[in-house]
Amino acid sequence: MPSDESVSHWVRELRAGNRAAAQRLWEGYFGRLVVLARQRLRGTPRRAADEEDVALSAFDSFCRGAERGRFPRLEDRNDLWQLLVVLTARKAVDLRAHERRQKRGGGAVRGESAFGGAGERIEQAVGAEPAPDFAAAVADEWRRLFDRLDDAGLRAVALWKMEGHTNPEIAARLGCAPATVERRLRMIRTIWAEELGR
Repeated sequence: MPSDESVSHWVRELRAGNRAAAQRLWEGYFGRLVVLARQRLRGTPRRAADEEDVALSAFDSFCRGAERGRFPRLEDRNDLWQLLVVLTARKAVDLRAHERRQKRGGGAVRGESAFGGAGERIEQAVGAEPAPDFAAAVADEWRRLFDRLDDAGLRAVALWKMEGHTNPEIAARLGCAPATVERRLRMIRTIWAEELGR
């Protein structure tokens, strides 16, 4: 995984419109996104799309959003990975729902054209709120991973980080050095990586 410094640099470059930055981030994260998407799609029949398509779509959404300034609290590789996990999980849920619709509708389901206007995207019609099944899936995954942390200090750090607090803010809350927070975040990542089989 790329270092915090290199991720921060490439995210800044991507926001400034440097497409080479997307390539560097792609090289660091795409393989992991495919693994994550494969886990989320387990048991889903693959028709027109698969886990690589999900990872591609999630990464594309990230790049477009970053270029438009949609992710202002993106500070380090942990923030980036959390964001990519959420985007990938959402895309996987969307694909699963699409596959179920295809099965029920036999291909007669109307596409984006049903919303009118050339080039109009479905996302514009459904709004920014996550779908209930996506929100439930993310909440279940968060609870499962959070329950793997048997130390109260690790739980506090994980919770505050997920709430969007920076490492210095968490350190101030705990009355410790930022290096201690970073060490605890490394421990959390190790525990969660083992849980996810990476």
